[in-house]
Amino acid sequence: MEKKQEKKQSAVDEAKETKQEAVTSPSEPEQKELEISLLKEQLEAAQAEISSLENLMLRNRADLENTRKRLVRDKDEAVKFANSSLIKDLLEPLDDFGRALDAADSTHDYKKIHDGVLMVNSQIHGILERNWGLERIVALGEEFNPEEHEACMVVEDDSLEVETVLEDLSTGYKLHGRVLRPSKVKVGKPSV
Repeated sequence: MEKKQEKKQSAVDEAKETKQEAVTSPSEPEQKELEISLLKEQLEAAQAEISSLENLMLRNRADLENTRKRLVRDKDEAVKFANSSLIKDLLEPLDDFGRALDAADSTHDYKKIHDGVLMVNSQIHGILERNWGLERIVALGEEFNPEEHEACMVVEDDSLEVETVLEDLSTGYKLHGRVLRPSKVKVGKPSV
C-alpha cells in the first residue's frame, strides 16, 4: 500500500510541476507571440535609429555643401581683390605721372618732363622690387642663359669664347626668383 501511495504522491507531484510549468512558462503559441512582439520592438528601435542617422546624414551633407559654397565664394573674393595692395602701391606713381603731364602742358619744359618720367619710372620699379619681389634680369654682357634670355638676334663674333648677350632689347623680370618674362636679347656667338 505504501507503494501505491508513493505512486499517487509521485503522480500528484508531477501534475503540480506540470501545472506550475504551464503557469510559469508560456505555451508554444504564446512563446512565439512573445518572440514576435520582441522582434517588433527591436525592428521599431532599429527603424528609429535609421531615421535618426538619415536625418544626421542629411544635415551633415547640407553643412558640407554650405561650407563648399562659402569656400568658393571666399576664393572668388580673394582672387578678385588679390591685387588691391599692388594697385594701392601704384596709385602714388600714377599721381606723379599726372602731375608731370600737367606740368608739361603748362610749361612746355621737356627737361622737367623727362626728369618727372625718370622719377616715376624709378618709383614704380622701387615699389615693385621692395614690396612685391620683382627683380630685373641683368642680361647685358652676361653669358646667354636660355632660361632667362630669349635670343631675338644672333651674330657671330670671333672675340667671344661663349655665347654672350651683346644687347638687351627688352628687360626681363623675375618674381620671387621665378622668371616672369625673359629678357629679349641680341646674342654674340663665337665662330666655330
